[in-house]
Amino acid sequence: MDEARRVVLRSAGATGVLAAALAAGLLKPERALAASWNKAAFDSKSAVDALKNIGAANPQETGEIVIEAPQIAENGAVVPIEVTSKLPGTTSLAVLIEKNPFPLASQFRFMDGALPFVKVNVKMGESSIVRVVAEAGGKYYTATKEVKVTIGGCGG
Repeated sequence: MDEARRVVLRSAGATGVLAAALAAGLLKPERALAASWNKAAFDSKSAVDALKNIGAANPQETGEIVIEAPQIAENGAVVPIEVTSKLPGTTSLAVLIEKNPFPLASQFRFMDGALPFVKVNVKMGESSIVRVVAEAGGKYYTATKEVKVTIGGCGG
């Protein structure tokens, strides 16, 4: 019984120290997360600008990127998209919805040995091409799939 009490007290003390450090501004987790955020790419108003801002102005078409998405999305507010890259050495994947107000929907980076697979739910204002861009071996590759939307999700 005493051992359980000690564990609880130790945990509470550690939590208190962590909370005090956060409150004092000694720990800033938001800076670590935002450090690699590409604001220019996510603020781009066209797919061409978003591609330039992620460094992939002229990606090469490939069949090595698999996009699983519905042909017809009944509600554009939630469109599930799964992406798998079969390109060896894939270090990043980006999902762009070409007709959205801000086309870059998501971007993911992978460490060595990580499986280049993502599953995201995106909003689509209207029927559009979904473009996925993968970076592998310092080069950019792309694949596309058209998704038709019956009810818009971006204010439509």
